[in-house]
Amino acid sequence: MLNLFSDSLFLPALMLAVLGFLVPRLLARVLPEGVKPLLINTLLSTVLLFALSTVFFACLYIWQGFPMAQLMESGLAANLQFFGRLGLIAALIWAPIMLLSVAGLPRKWVKETW
Repeated sequence: MLNLFSDSLFLPALMLAVLGFLVPRLLARVLPEGVKPLLINTLLSTVLLFALSTVFFACLYIWQGFPMAQLMESGLAANLQFFGRLGLIAALIWAPIMLLSVAGLPRKWVKETW
């Protein structure tokens, strides 16, 4: 099961896709209804999903047995750049799903109208 999660592409992509759907929905519970809060939700979801996917890839590297000493050898800035780039590439998976999730939020509004 561990190899299926860390070595294959299916489960990490599925996890990023599920996060792309859930994060805007969870933020919508906290934010008020309306167009401006919807745009704020989109911005917050994008930043949060970028950070989550960056941390997710760092955890995958550690889980696969990459030595922490070797990881920290290149420095914090190089690691942030490397894993940040992986987080941006992961936006190919979570960004379309996040946008569809955000687009479906006005359907559930009770007080505001679109």
